Amino acid sequence: MCGFLAIDSNEFDLKTFDEALAKCQDRGPDMTRVFDERGVTFGFNRLAIMDLTDSGMQPFETLDCTLVCNGEIYNYPELKKNLETDYEFTSSSDCEVLIPLYRKYGIETMVKMLDGEFSFVLYDHLSKTIYAARDIIGIRPMFYGFTKKDGKIAFASTGKNLLDLCREIHPFLPGHYYDGEKIVAYHEPDLTPKMSTDDFETATHKIHDLLVESVDQRLASDAPVGYLLSGGLDSSLVCSIAARLQPDTKIRTFAIGMDQNPIDLKYAREVADYLGTDHTEFIMTREDVLGVLREVIYTLETWDITTIRASIGMYILCKKIHETTDLKVILTGECSDELFGYKYTDFAPSPEEFQKEAAKRLRELYMYDVLRADRCISANSLEGRVPFADREFVDYVMSVDPDLKMNHYHKGKYLLRKAFEEGDWLPRDILMREKAAFSDAVGHSMVDDLKEYAESKYSDEDLAKAGEKYPYRTPFTKESLLYRDIFEEFYPGKADWIKDYWMPNRSWKSLGSVTDPSARVLSNYGASGE
Repeated sequence: MCGFLAIDSNEFDLKTFDEALAKCQDRGPDMTRVFDERGVTFGFNRLAIMDLTDSGMQPFETLDCTLVCNGEIYNYPELKKNLETDYEFTSSSDCEVLIPLYRKYGIETMVKMLDGEFSFVLYDHLSKTIYAARDIIGIRPMFYGFTKKDGKIAFASTGKNLLDLCREIHPFLPGHYYDGEKIVAYHEPDLTPKMSTDDFETATHKIHDLLVESVDQRLASDAPVGYLLSGGLDSSLVCSIAARLQPDTKIRTFAIGMDQNPIDLKYAREVADYLGTDHTEFIMTREDVLGVLREVIYTLETWDITTIRASIGMYILCKKIHETTDLKVILTGECSDELFGYKYTDFAPSPEEFQKEAAKRLRELYMYDVLRADRCISANSLEGRVPFADREFVDYVMSVDPDLKMNHYHKGKYLLRKAFEEGDWLPRDILMREKAAFSDAVGHSMVDDLKEYAESKYSDEDLAKAGEKYPYRTPFTKESLLYRDIFEEFYPGKADWIKDYWMPNRSWKSLGSVTDPSARVLSNYGASGE
């Protein structure tokens, strides 16, 4: 994971620029470089993953282009082979391929050729044009704004980098690129080429093969790799595939839970024992949770309830991994729920509604689970990789008949489970285990502790006046008011970075009265919390 800042202007002195760039120093602690020629200023904080030598350091500069990229381009070997006759590579970094790719095809075609997790800014010295793009899911973050004095465009890995530089700041949308004048969509999850006619059995085989291929791609690293293992279906599948692909390697897995009744630690241990991993468990307390709350909200740049809840355990876990290991790359299980369904999508009234909800969740993923994973991992100088967010995998699953993905089987995510039923990938009780949300699975006491703390900080009158204080997405519980107050301390007036609270679709029957994002409140939660 790396961090960058790029401004199409020389408006700021280097001291001001350096101070802004330093706000994402944790994303790239290995090396920092600032480049300020030709009217554009670039800054890069590096976490060395591919090509650990100085040759892999950015910005990459040629006679006609300058580039900064936070990401991994997984199809770079094929792209590089296509470009070697036109360009002399100076490193083995996967990101360097973007320069000759842009030269040969231009920005519009180039972004459609990339398979990876990325955000980048490229400056064409000849046309004096600045370009930018972000991957289709938004695994890698990027914000843009306009400088306070000259109104010139600026890009950065996080919103906090731009706070002192820009008069307005916005998240750069996933699946979009900036062509020098405007921001253009090149991929959206509800605009996949066409729907598949594959039957259930064919779909399971393709899902199996595509996910295995996606995990395989994400194992490429010149730095050590580890795995977050919650004991749920998604992270367990990623670990199982990775272990199967590396039979001579004992993969390293990590789990965390509260000191009271952690749901997932026992399941994570069962998976670790089954796969023979080098497994580490960490325990956190109420004091740990409350002690890290402000730090987590500053890191996340959000006020959303479920994102903050789910981030606390993940943030502490990644902090422990950084402090106790030499790992730099972490594989995770995000993006599966959006594709195959949450607990609440059991209530989808039709295949059409299921599909619309999946597309909406994918479009907004960069504000919620992906934001959580990126910030929790990168703030601790690690790089997160997300196999379920692979472009080909996402496009295929979104093209599958949504009726096959609905819960007709009294088992959520049945299509994904069946894809790995044969071959002893996981113990059957894990493969068929119902989902518990991460914020609950670390132990129900964590959310209860947060609610109790908020209750002690605010009166009923404080909550009643929340609408006067925050007319945009007004906090509706004392817990949400606590999070919003902390957010506004750090990012005053920037609440619109997040569109809304993550909540189940309350327009569906049986969900209209839901007032908390936890799956615990749903009537079908059942054995998820056991």
